Amino acid sequence: MEDEVLKKIEQQQVKIDAIYVSVEKLRKYFMWTLIITAVTVLLPLVAILVILPSLISGIASLYQ
Repeated sequence: MEDEVLKKIEQQQVKIDAIYVSVEKLRKYFMWTLIITAVTVLLPLVAILVILPSLISGIASLYQ
């Protein structure tokens, strides 16, 4: 009886370890997805903030 309980506990520990590995992979995947999304959204916004004033002044100088 005690051997069965110990065997089940060992099986559960193996499954818990496998779940932990899987969750860590998902966590890293979500982290990189967040980083890539932030870069692809924030980088163009920063570029627009830098380029837009010179574009507006260039267009305004054409019409003066």
